[in-house]
Amino acid sequence: MSQQLELFMKPPEASEVIARAKAAITKMLARRRQPAAGELLRELEKEIGWYVRHVYQNVIVQLREDATIPTYQRDYFQTTLSDENIIDALRGDAKPTPQEASTLDELLRKSIIYRNSAAFKEALAFSAKFRDYAPYNNLLVRVQNPSCSYYATARDWENRFKRTVKEDARPMLILAPMHPVMLVYDLDQTDGPDLPEKLKNFAKADGVFDPVRLSRTLENAARMRVRVQRKPLSSTHGGFVTTRLYESGAYKMRIVLSDKLTEPQAYAVLCHEIGHILLGHLGTDEDRWWPCRINLSHDAVEVEAESVSYMVAARLGLETASDAYLAGFAKNDRIPEGVSLELIVKVAGKIEEMGERLLPERKRKGEPRTH
Repeated sequence: MSQQLELFMKPPEASEVIARAKAAITKMLARRRQPAAGELLRELEKEIGWYVRHVYQNVIVQLREDATIPTYQRDYFQTTLSDENIIDALRGDAKPTPQEASTLDELLRKSIIYRNSAAFKEALAFSAKFRDYAPYNNLLVRVQNPSCSYYATARDWENRFKRTVKEDARPMLILAPMHPVMLVYDLDQTDGPDLPEKLKNFAKADGVFDPVRLSRTLENAARMRVRVQRKPLSSTHGGFVTTRLYESGAYKMRIVLSDKLTEPQAYAVLCHEIGHILLGHLGTDEDRWWPCRINLSHDAVEVEAESVSYMVAARLGLETASDAYLAGFAKNDRIPEGVSLELIVKVAGKIEEMGERLLPERKRKGEPRTH
């Protein structure tokens, strides 16, 4: 009834609506939320009223030009909330379909079930036995072995895990109280009892897979100026994406995949890492080829990227371990605040397209456009 009455009420002045919309958006940003254009519009309509549609684009333009807000937020308004995305939202084109929403609901349901499984509890117990090392020592280990997931001294490996350090193991150095340095070893440098199932099958991807899809995706990644490398990584580390490059100009981002992965596994991990880029988790680039959403929580970032990978794999008939991966991030049996279903669906569709055909190379800033 209230919505029906609202249709016959005189809408407030545009200046009042703009002020209320800006206040609502500022509150969202303070909660580390950076929704897509359609999601943002729907929330503003719910909070303010249908008339916010008349000022929506104007509000975003004003926020883009507001020099008092941080640069990364202005980049969010410029990229994630681009004019094209705003127009799509106003047309109603940005809303995920019920089938797409149900796919992610199923993933959340599976992750909740996994959280209560014996395998998840075993993995938690395994992780809890590790010594709490100082942040500086964690950084030292990261510098020496960027893919290291678990490390401990030889004594801790034996006493806590019944594992022994291999004869030719390569130690890493950390600082220790009352000692100049201490030697620690990565999990891969030890032998012993079987690891928890979750750690062994973290990169699972089972099913019939066409390797051409992987090669097309890799070629399209190169056209996006994203370098993809295969390198030895920790046995519990499938891959990562970084802005750290070793050559200037040729690439914008770099993805590293474990050289131990099968082709289906490599594809699933690649979808996850490309997802991080296209979801804006690493920020935009100088050509604004992807959005900027760099203030999300770690849980939200990982849920979004893995949901993209799960959606792409599920449509291909691949069974992955996404439920086990997300069990540690969907706390309290809820999706973390800030997760954008709209962007997950959009990015999953883009990555699917990358595997189906070669996409035209995008123009760099300042390059002439062809007609």
